[in-house]
Amino acid sequence: MAKITHVSPLAPEHFPSLPVIGGVRFASAAAGVRYQGRTDVMLAVLDPGTAVAGVFTKSATRAAPVLDCQAKLGGDSAGAAAILVNSGNANAFTGHYGQSSVAEITAAVARVADVPQGRVFTASTGVIGEPLPHERIVAKLDELTGALSDTAIEDAARAIMTTDTFPKGAVAEVEVDGKTVRIAGIGKGSGMIAPDMATMLVYIFTDAGYDQAALQALLSKLTETTFNCITVDSDTSTSDSLLLAATGAAGVDATGDAGFEAALKAVMLDIAQQVVRDGEGATKFVEVRVTGALSDAEAKVHGLAIANSPLVKTAIAGEDPNWGRVVMAIGKSGAAADRDKLSISFGDILVAEKGWVSPDYKEADAAAYMKGQELVIAVDLGLGSGAATIWTCDLTHGYIEINADYRS
Repeated sequence: MAKITHVSPLAPEHFPSLPVIGGVRFASAAAGVRYQGRTDVMLAVLDPGTAVAGVFTKSATRAAPVLDCQAKLGGDSAGAAAILVNSGNANAFTGHYGQSSVAEITAAVARVADVPQGRVFTASTGVIGEPLPHERIVAKLDELTGALSDTAIEDAARAIMTTDTFPKGAVAEVEVDGKTVRIAGIGKGSGMIAPDMATMLVYIFTDAGYDQAALQALLSKLTETTFNCITVDSDTSTSDSLLLAATGAAGVDATGDAGFEAALKAVMLDIAQQVVRDGEGATKFVEVRVTGALSDAEAKVHGLAIANSPLVKTAIAGEDPNWGRVVMAIGKSGAAADRDKLSISFGDILVAEKGWVSPDYKEADAAAYMKGQELVIAVDLGLGSGAATIWTCDLTHGYIEINADYRS
């Protein structure tokens, strides 16, 4: 795995101060899953009654932990719950051995943490196709349970990093029926990012109470306009998992509350955008806004076509206002477009309209704009009211360097 020696230039200034979420405790440890001396396992233990919802990769080659989590969701919420995550090895494409590893880990966590095995959720991230040395993780469980703390969420965020250059966290507070409800989330992701469900690995915790079925529906809904609207390199992971846990420790039921929904979406979008900002080799954060499509779904198709185009992304890396590549991406997307109704802008600069370059367009202005770290590419199709926003980054030689020696 490539060694990361620098922090992304798009990284936040610091990890946010995440509040204690009643009903959940964290611990992390160095198990030597792939490297010695690196913190690579995190454990979260949740109080009895915690509702857990999740969304996962739709990859046909999804990892054994993903399949196990999917099978467990929606079960009895009466008992305690636990989440265990390791980095360094994805436990993907490992056949029956991968399933056995999950069974060994979940049984051991259940025993040591006094949690029903059916409420132990695991995830693995890292190299694909190598057996997970689960015995190293199991050997650390006594240490992990002994170190559980309600203030150790930042350490947990660091434990799940792979090629990430910084840990990712987000927080929100909202009033529900006169009581303060807190939401805190952590995530990891840098490459192999084009989610088809949620993203990479993300864990969000709230002290609100919430009906499990309603929580699942809410999470699935919000995923579509947050995690499913980011892309770094157009590749969908075998391991993408997002779990949301509502402990109820705040003593208020937030089911159906609009303010809670808005706060949760803000946390999800914050983490999603941090993943893009940490895109492997990224130097530019790019927002692609598509309006005027026949539907929101078609707008999203166009947006992803632009955001995933290597030609568009390398032009951005080279600070080249090559709007012809945006035209190309729209034309190939498969969604409806009319050349003579199309307009394209870079930031506030109108580049093209009505099938031709704008008469007021000046290449020097656009070139100057492209030197910024935060860019907006806006496209209006002039066909309807459909709209979507996609977030991506540029494609640089750094991406090649990181991935060319990922396993070495």
